[in-house]
Amino acid sequence: MKKFLSLFAVISILLLAACGSDDEASSDTSAESEVSGETYTVGATQIVEHPSLDEAYNGFQEALKDAGLEVEYDFQSAQNDQNNVQPISDGFVADDVDLIFANSTPSALGALQATSDIPIVFTSVTDAVDAELVPSMDEAGENITGVVDLHPEQIEETVAFLEDNFADANVGMVYNAGEQNSVNQVESVKTAAEGTGLSIVERTVANSSEVQQAATSLVEDADVFYIITDNTVVSALDSVVGIANDQDIPLIVGEPDSLAEGGFATFGIDYHTIGYRTGEMAADILTGEKEPNEIPPEYPPEIELFINQQAAEDQGVEWQDKWDEEAQLVGSE
Repeated sequence: MKKFLSLFAVISILLLAACGSDDEASSDTSAESEVSGETYTVGATQIVEHPSLDEAYNGFQEALKDAGLEVEYDFQSAQNDQNNVQPISDGFVADDVDLIFANSTPSALGALQATSDIPIVFTSVTDAVDAELVPSMDEAGENITGVVDLHPEQIEETVAFLEDNFADANVGMVYNAGEQNSVNQVESVKTAAEGTGLSIVERTVANSSEVQQAATSLVEDADVFYIITDNTVVSALDSVVGIANDQDIPLIVGEPDSLAEGGFATFGIDYHTIGYRTGEMAADILTGEKEPNEIPPEYPPEIELFINQQAAEDQGVEWQDKWDEEAQLVGSE
C-alpha cells in the first residue's frame, strides 16, 4: 500500500510539473505574439512643426489606431534645420524601427537615404517624382510610397482665381529656394500665369527669421501675396499676415490650415485626410498585407476653395457675392 501511495505521489508531481511547464510555454508564446504581432515601433519625422504638418501626423496616427494596431511612436522634428534631417533617419535605422513616417519632402529624402530595407511612407510631399522618391505616380519605390500634398489642379485653380479677382496684379511670392518642393511650385505658378495679365515677383529666404524682411520688401511691388506650401515660410506665416493686414494686401495661401493663421483664400486640401490615407498604407505594410512597392503613390482626393471672411476684411478685400456660393467660408462672425 505504501509503495502504491509513493508511486501515486511521484506521478502527481510529474503531472503538475508538466502542467506548469505548458502554462509557462503558453505564457511565453503569448508574450512573444503580443510583441511581434501587435506592437510596432514607428519613427515619425517632419522638417518643422506647423499646423498643416501636425494635422497630417494626427491623421496618420488616427488611421493606425482605427486599424486596431498598437504603435509606439518616436517623433522627431528637424526644427526646420536641414542639418538635422539625416541624423534623425539614421537614428531610426540604428533603432531598427518597423516603419518610418516621413512628413515633408526633406524628411522623406533623408529617410530614403538612410535605408533601403525599412518601409517608408511619406506625405506633405509636393512632387514625389521630381524629388526621386518614386519612379512615377503609378509606381512606388522599392521600400517607399505615400500621398503627395499637391493636387494636380491646385496651382492652376489658384492662378485662375487670381486672374479672375485680381486682374493684372503683381503676385508677390516668398519661398525657400533650398526646398525643391517650393522651387517646383513656383515654376508651376509661373507656367500657369503665362498668357495672363499676372506678373510674379519673388523673394527667397534661407530660414524663417528672414521671412518678415522678405515680405516687407515686397510691399512696394506686390498687389497680392501668394504663399505656397513652403515649410520655412509657413512656419513664420504670422509675420506675413501682419504685413498683409497692415498694408491691405490680400494673402493667398497654399492650404486651409494657413487660413486659421490669417490667410485670405486657398484652393486647398485637408492635411488630416492625406495623413490618414498614409496611415492606412502604413497599416497594410505593418501587418504584412502589402509590401510598400505594391501600393502606388497617390494624389489628394480633391480640392476646394476656402475663404476666410475675417481675413478678407482685415486685408481690405472687396467682397464678391459669388464667393458665398463658390467657397467654403471660414472666419465669419
